[in-house]
Amino acid sequence: MNVSEGHREAWEGFWAATSGAPGEALWDAAPSLAALPHSKLLLPYADASLPVVDLGCGNGTQTRALAGLFLRAIGVDLSHAAIGHARRADTEGVAEFARLDLVDREAVRALHERIGDANVYMRAVIHQSEPGARPAVAAAVAELVGEKGRAFVTEPTPAAKDVIRRAAAGPDGPPPKLRRPLDPRLKPASATAEEVPELLRAAGLTVLADGDTALAQTEYLPDGTRIELPARWLVLAGASRAV
Repeated sequence: MNVSEGHREAWEGFWAATSGAPGEALWDAAPSLAALPHSKLLLPYADASLPVVDLGCGNGTQTRALAGLFLRAIGVDLSHAAIGHARRADTEGVAEFARLDLVDREAVRALHERIGDANVYMRAVIHQSEPGARPAVAAAVAELVGEKGRAFVTEPTPAAKDVIRRAAAGPDGPPPKLRRPLDPRLKPASATAEEVPELLRAAGLTVLADGDTALAQTEYLPDGTRIELPARWLVLAGASRAV
C-alpha cells in the first residue's frame, strides 16, 4: 500500500514551492516550542542511546534539535522536496534524512531492519494523512518502536478547526502561511478526538502517558497572538513491552 498519487503530489507541490527556510511553513515552529519540550515528556520513558526517527520531518527543523538529545537522529518525509530542504539546511551534518512513505510497510520494515528499534517523534502527521492510510501510519510507529523504543505522538484535536477558522476569518482573509495548508487535499485537523489513540492501540501500542497541549504555529491571529492548535500528546510503547 502507498499513499494516493493526489496526496503525494499535494505534499510534493507544497514543499517544492517553499524555500525550506525555518518558519516559512505554518507548523515549522522553533524547536523551543516543539521538539524540545516534547522531548522532556518522552525522555523519562525512552533510551536516548537508541536512534530517534522524526516522522514527517519536513525541512528538518525538529530533527536537528532532536539530534542534540539522542545518539542518532533520522528525519523521514513523504516529499522528496522536503528531504532536499532538510539536507541543505543541515550544514553541520548532525542528522540523517531520507524519503519514506509511512504507508509503505515494506519500506518501513526495511528502515527498522537497518537501524534497529528506535524512538519515534511524530507531530501532527495522522491528522494530515488520508483516512484510509491512518492505520498504516500507526503501524509504522509500532514497527519502528519495536521492543525497546518509545514514541511521542502529538496530534491536533477537532477544536483546532475552530482556531483555524478564526484565523482565516480576518478582514483580509487567511494569513499567507495559512492559505496553502487549507488545500483540501492536505486535510487540516481532520482526525476525530478518539481516532488517534484508537489507531495507535490497534497497532499494538500502549499509552504510557498522555495529556493536553497546544501546537505552536508560525502565523498569528488578527489580534497578534500566535496561532496555537489544541492538541493531545501520547507517549507509547509496544503493548507487550509497556512498563
